[in-house]
Amino acid sequence: MSFAACAALVEKADPERFRAIMAAPVPARQVLFPLYAFNVEVIRAPWVTKEPMIAEMRLQWWRDALEEIATGGKVRRHEVVDGLTKVLDAQAAKDLDAMIAARRWDIYSDPFTDQADFDAYIHDTAGLPMITAARLLGGQDDAVVADFAYATGIANLLRALPVLLDRQRQPLPDPTPDGIRTLAARALDRLAQAGAGKRRVGQRAGAALLIGHAARPVLRKAQHEPQAVLDGRLELTSLRQSLRLTHTALRGWWV
Repeated sequence: MSFAACAALVEKADPERFRAIMAAPVPARQVLFPLYAFNVEVIRAPWVTKEPMIAEMRLQWWRDALEEIATGGKVRRHEVVDGLTKVLDAQAAKDLDAMIAARRWDIYSDPFTDQADFDAYIHDTAGLPMITAARLLGGQDDAVVADFAYATGIANLLRALPVLLDRQRQPLPDPTPDGIRTLAARALDRLAQAGAGKRRVGQRAGAALLIGHAARPVLRKAQHEPQAVLDGRLELTSLRQSLRLTHTALRGWWV
């Protein structure tokens, strides 16, 4: 039942990602649903309490679970952990631990120190889950996946920016319209690099990248209309998103 529980958790917490995973081949879903159910749990851990110590303890619980999986010893019982145990190897557990460590930023309100610090956060929180998923599905080129994941992570962060600002979190190195435009352009450049190397990833592993199907139009709008980011007007209509996902899945390529 752990797989069904993981799928249900993703469907409830992140319907857009659920639809993208459902567009992937059935064998890929066996990896993607446990991995992104775990992602849901880690993302929300810093936000379910206003007490930093409790949030830290919640993240540490997941770090301890990954360590148990990595060492091959007795693993705690939890429906998401049960699902992860079936799909993760030691390398995946190590990489996902780094993702949890990066999520500690979400607990506090300190800004990133510079662009490199911000980019590292995007890599760890958006890149490592996608790189892990692609590798577990047979992918061989982490750099291409990292480029695509960076673009996806920036697109999702810009979509979430009004909510983050409302919660006193300012993640952008330069929150001005020019800064937003520049950031979107950098992400589009990384997306273009991923597109140039997509054949090195392969279609089977590329199923892990379907979750980024909306990144290009979101980033283009942010680049041409930075005020739309601040106004919360980056979301695609349900119809446009469905059509884009369908087209991407049927074509078999993600960029």
